Order: sequence, then C-alpha cells, then structure tokens
Amino acid sequence: MRLNEITNGSTISGFYLLKQATLRTTNTGKPYLSGIIADRSAAVELKVWDYGGPVSTADEGKIVFLSGRVQDFRGMLQVTADKIRLAEAGDEYKLSELVPTAPIDLNRALAEVEQMLGNMTDKDYQSVCKEMLSRHREAFAVIPAAKSVHHGFRSGLLMHTAYMMKTALWLAKLYGDFIDRDLLLAGTFLHDFAKIREFTLSQTGMVSEYSVPGQLLGHLVMGAQEVSEVCRALSVPEEKAILLQHLILSHHGDPSFGSAVVCQCAESELLAYIDLIDSRMEIYRETLEKTEPGTFSERVFALDNKRLYRHKT
Repeated sequence: MRLNEITNGSTISGFYLLKQATLRTTNTGKPYLSGIIADRSAAVELKVWDYGGPVSTADEGKIVFLSGRVQDFRGMLQVTADKIRLAEAGDEYKLSELVPTAPIDLNRALAEVEQMLGNMTDKDYQSVCKEMLSRHREAFAVIPAAKSVHHGFRSGLLMHTAYMMKTALWLAKLYGDFIDRDLLLAGTFLHDFAKIREFTLSQTGMVSEYSVPGQLLGHLVMGAQEVSEVCRALSVPEEKAILLQHLILSHHGDPSFGSAVVCQCAESELLAYIDLIDSRMEIYRETLEKTEPGTFSERVFALDNKRLYRHKT
C-alpha cells in the first residue's frame, strides 16, 4: 500500500524507506522507536512501542520491512508498527517505488545524451566526453544532482544534464556566429560530473553526506582536475583543455555562488545561465507540484524566499 493511500484504521505491511529514527523512552521508562517512513508518494510518522532496537538512528536512509496499523493522532495519520526489521538480501521490492526518481524515461534520456555527444564535430571535445562517460556511465545514470534544493532524487544528474544539453544546443545555434557549439556542449555535459565523487550515497542511492574530497575540494575543482588528466591522456591541445576546465570552474557564475573563477568566455557565461535556468525551473516544478491551483506555496528559500503562485490554467 502506498503511503498516500492509507486511511485511519488501515493495516499496513511492506517495505518502506526509513527517513528518520530515534530510540526514546516513555515517562514510565519503556523504550520506543519514533521516526518517519516514506515511499515515493508520501511520508508518515512512525511509532514502535516497547522497542529498544536493533533498528535505530544509524539505519536512517535504509529500507525496512514493517507491519502495523494506521491511526489518527492529533489530526495527522501515524503508523504504529508491531513488527519492524531491516531489509535483507533476497527481499523483493522496487527501489523506484520507495525513493524519489527523476520523472523522465531514463533510458531515453541517456540515449539522447549519447546522441548529442555522437553528433559533435570537434573530435577532441568529443573524445573527452566519451572517455568520461565510459568511466562513470553507471553512476552518471543514477545519482542525484544534489542533496537537496534541486534534482535531489535518483537520476537527477542525468535529468539535469540532458535538459541543459538540449538548451545549450538551442542557444549555440541562436548565437552561432561566435559560440563554439561543441565547447559549450562539452562543458555542459561535464560541468557536474565530479558530483559522483562529491557525494556519499545511502543504501538507496540518495545523497546522505558530502565526501571528504567533496567538502575540501568540491565538484568544480575535482571535475577540472579529472578533465585535465583525461585531456593529457588523449593529447588534447592545451587551449582546449584549459577552456574545458574554465567552463567547469566558472559554471556557478559568481564567486559568491561558489565559482572558482569568473566567466571569461562567451561559452562559460552561457553555461552559467543554462545551469541557473534549469536548477530554478526544477525548483519551480517541485514546488508547484505540491501546491493547489489558485494558491500560493510556502516561501521557497532557494528562490529568494518567494512564495510561488500556481495558476489554474
């Protein structure tokens, strides 16, 4: 049963994502587990009475099997479980039903990315992109693009990159008299690749923490470093290698937003705006999806703390 389908008095049994878990003690000294379980559809408060483990805070982000009953508590639905355990090898469940996943056809999106790379005419830029995809193909297709804010779901990086590459192609054609299309396309494809190393992922493939290199260096620096290594290995001309690194290091646009350097070529300027457009539009999509037509959302910190209006038509 999906969590958005439960009602007061429903019985529940199945696999769910354990988003939060805390072992506590009642006023009478009895232990219990308090937490939140979730699937793709919703999140619900969880209580397991007379329970002292082994499931605990250390298991947040993991999949659990539980059974119990749904009750109304102070106007909110709550699951009271009589059984709970961690998922085990051999258990059958669909991870895509339990964690947020990009709302796209994943195979089609990856094929579109590969087609755009295949249509590049500059063999140097193309060879770098194809080598990076060969190295990181599996992770590129499934990891989120962020821990939160935008595209913070499975395959978020693939969705973010594919949308940005399509925008880059359109803008490169519009400004084709001075924009190097393949440089812009390569920079767009590569700009967030090092997030593969920046994140520490949970059992479900969601971002749980930032890695030590991710915190000390960040994906801009790590991305430029790996591209530099690949360019040397493929004997890419020095200027092209430097331009690719510049696009990666400057794609946040302004140093106050995390850029290592400011944009100093037209392609880097375009990339920074393409990244900004796609990230902000995804925040709009996610926010409006949860907002009733004809009403305003809660304030969205990532969009200048604005309330967004979802129009009826």
